[in-house]
Amino acid sequence: MDRNILYYAIPGFILLLVVEAWYAYREHKHLFEKKDTFSSLAMGIGNVITGFVSGAVVWGAFVLVYQFRFFTLGWAWWAWLLGFFADDLSYYWFHRSAHHIRWFWASHVVHHSSQYYNLSTALRQTWTGNISGSFIFWMWMPLSGFDPAMVILLQQISLIYQFWIHTEAIDKLPKPIELIFNTPSHHRVHHGSDLKYLDKNHAGILIIWDRLFGTFQPEEERPVYGLTKNINTYNPFVIAFKEWGDLFSKAWRAGSWRNALNYFIKPPGWSHDGSSQTASQLRRKVGKLGKS
Repeated sequence: MDRNILYYAIPGFILLLVVEAWYAYREHKHLFEKKDTFSSLAMGIGNVITGFVSGAVVWGAFVLVYQFRFFTLGWAWWAWLLGFFADDLSYYWFHRSAHHIRWFWASHVVHHSSQYYNLSTALRQTWTGNISGSFIFWMWMPLSGFDPAMVILLQQISLIYQFWIHTEAIDKLPKPIELIFNTPSHHRVHHGSDLKYLDKNHAGILIIWDRLFGTFQPEEERPVYGLTKNINTYNPFVIAFKEWGDLFSKAWRAGSWRNALNYFIKPPGWSHDGSSQTASQLRRKVGKLGKS
């Protein structure tokens, strides 16, 4: 069975991107910026190229762990159903952790670096995610007995699903869909740099996890897309590695090994000298100002 079904979806991605661009042109909506779009496409191409090497590492890790599995779940329909929920829950915790642990954020920040929200943004993917260990959030699945090929396929199905939600061309969907599934409305919130939207809606396919674990935020006013401090570049190599450079630079100048370690494991924005703040610290600060 071919494990790389994501590659077969690429022509569909490009077709939908063209349709969205035509819609934006027809409706006179400024949804795209040429250089930004080409940067996103370059990041997507780089992700595919680096994926040939890093994907082999992930596959090897899953196969190795599978040798020590507790059960053998096979390929029955119920195993697919269990696997779907297991993968989606794993994605939620990976995604949430990527916003709260700077080591993982250094890869994930790439996806949030555009100040535009369109289908090309979905292709703005990291070049270092697998190398930095994001796959560890799924390691429990082959250990539990899910076939490694099934785990990889479910991951790719999730990514294919998440492509279409990166658009402003679709408003809110019927309430039952918005209640259960991740939608363009929910994911626009996730890409917002507004304080109320930071670190919200980490869903892959199902929004139920955010509702259960307290990270859900409905879309209210239109989000301001991008980062709290934008990098203001279209250079794909800067986009891919700037946060890694900043992370190691800050850790090197941290003054102690404990502070250096904290730069890697604390949330983005944490600083040993108070020169920058995390989303939680900013919310507390705003809350105190509101009470004063």
